[in-house]
Amino acid sequence: MDKIRSMKGLFRSGRLHTVCESAHCPNMGACWKEGVATFMILGGTCTRACRFCAVPAGRPDLIDNEEPQNVALAVKELGLRYVVVTSVARDDIEDEGALQFVKTIEAIRHLTPEVKIEVLIPDFSAKEGSLKILSQAAPEVVSHNIETVRRLAPYVRPQASHDRSLKVLRTFSELNAHAFVKSSLMVGIGETDEEIIEVMRELRAAGCQILTIGQYLAPTQHKRHLPVERFFKPQEFENYRQKGLEMGFVYVESGPLVRSSYIAERGYQAAMTTAMTGETAS
Repeated sequence: MDKIRSMKGLFRSGRLHTVCESAHCPNMGACWKEGVATFMILGGTCTRACRFCAVPAGRPDLIDNEEPQNVALAVKELGLRYVVVTSVARDDIEDEGALQFVKTIEAIRHLTPEVKIEVLIPDFSAKEGSLKILSQAAPEVVSHNIETVRRLAPYVRPQASHDRSLKVLRTFSELNAHAFVKSSLMVGIGETDEEIIEVMRELRAAGCQILTIGQYLAPTQHKRHLPVERFFKPQEFENYRQKGLEMGFVYVESGPLVRSSYIAERGYQAAMTTAMTGETAS
């Protein structure tokens, strides 16, 4: 509890948000005890209202110009070796927040150049300029979540697009051969087994190398949030993990409480091992 309390104090003093808190992540306690957190930049209010997400939607916050430096200072004080930086969607900004990601990466590397950085980004509306400047900042991992299967995408993410998300992943796999490309999928919203396998194939064809699969849990009973249609069994998650590896993903984390940023360093290390040895983790 002392570790969690000290981390909360550090985040509040730096006016920082974490997706751990904002998205009601079930792994928050376990990760924070290990001194691991996912920083959420560009404020705490999203311009989109996806039906699975607990992050508040509405009028966005003003951009905090000190935020990149405050994140970097927190990373240094916490002694982190692997950092995940994500954000709310910011459709109100011309570049949709890409430059703030770049500034945050640069600030972290200036203070702690040894730290590995993963960015979990919105789709930036697939704007070429936004994708290019983020690629040039060369994070170790670029993650963008597909979230659900093609049939359910318009219902689950009404302001996003299934094909646009695939385009974002494909673009990053083409722009930067040195960054690993990652995505995440929720199950339990009403998809079929065949649809899950199909979206996994689509992700792999788009150049995705790291995949996480977890059980959807409704964040609230509010009508905005989707109900759980089905709870998957542990063996089903294991089956998806094995099928993903057979498809050519270098790492698949699949389980009921798995989330995109959960033990993210493990996926990066596995991908690095595969890149160096050619052997995929079993």
